[in-house]
Amino acid sequence: MRHDPDISPNLPPIPHLTRRRKAAIIVHLLISDGGKLSLSDLPARIQEDLTAELGHIRLVDRDTVNAVAAEFADLLDAVGLSAPGGVIAALDALSDQLSPDIATRIRDRVTGRQETDPWVRLKNLDNDTILRVLTSEGLQIGAVLLAKMPVARAADLLGKLPGDRARALAVGIKQTEHIAPATVTRIGHALINSYSTVTVTAFAAPPDRRMGAILNNSPSVTRDALLDGLDNDDKLFAADIRKSIFTFNDIPTRIKPADIPMCLRDVDPAELAAAMFFATQQAGPAAAVAEFILGSLSQRMAGQIRDTMEETGEITPDVGDAAMNAVSAAIRAQADDGRITMIPSEPA
Repeated sequence: MRHDPDISPNLPPIPHLTRRRKAAIIVHLLISDGGKLSLSDLPARIQEDLTAELGHIRLVDRDTVNAVAAEFADLLDAVGLSAPGGVIAALDALSDQLSPDIATRIRDRVTGRQETDPWVRLKNLDNDTILRVLTSEGLQIGAVLLAKMPVARAADLLGKLPGDRARALAVGIKQTEHIAPATVTRIGHALINSYSTVTVTAFAAPPDRRMGAILNNSPSVTRDALLDGLDNDDKLFAADIRKSIFTFNDIPTRIKPADIPMCLRDVDPAELAAAMFFATQQAGPAAAVAEFILGSLSQRMAGQIRDTMEETGEITPDVGDAAMNAVSAAIRAQADDGRITMIPSEPA
């Protein structure tokens, strides 16, 4: 390498270049030629060193630049394979090839974290597997598992256990009063490793139930129009969604008359009166639903609701629809909590 006197007669010769300086020359050469470099992917320390080296470069003779470029080209030519480097980088490179379950397991093992909630997967286990855990594992583990189940399902599972085991688990639940959240999480992961073959997915509920939940809270006009359109696009999916929907009009066929007083406890009185008043003004099934609700109550309670309805002024369709949705939402919440049991919907 020699200094080119045509560039600057006072520029001292460069007898030796460090690898950092060579790298800076190559980066500057590529940038000057319009190249796009992803330097942000480099470690922070290397980015800082590279910036410092670029700052020190002033003038470099043509022969030196050519020699550094030739050396760099020879190095690239000698490289037969460039792997991502590191397990996380390899996971990113293979993100479209690995199953989500395997990728999550590997990433958790490398990072020392388990980011998914184990109880989402455990709640999806079938009853036979859950019963096997409740009868074969220790009482504390069984009690935690039973306590993490939805109330209605826990009651069903408890009824299928031998009497002595059920009583022991009941005592075990009492002993979980002061258990730490981290312990519950560790128990969940241990049970997954032993019993679960369920694949981790982004959504716990299946598509029809998720879409049903959205439509449950949508105005009836939107809900009916979307379902009518889906009947043409995907009839099976539309049928599954309908099974997941519970609206104000479904109350007489899905709720026992004896449960109606319990259902109305969580409904705001003003919203209940608005829903009932709006329903009685409709020509469709909503009016029959209102009469079903009133007929399932004591005369005193029904009379109080009728009095409040008479005091209700004019209600716009959007306000009335929202009030009916609030009533059905309160009933769904009680069913989810196990306080009432819905009558299964008829197959489509």
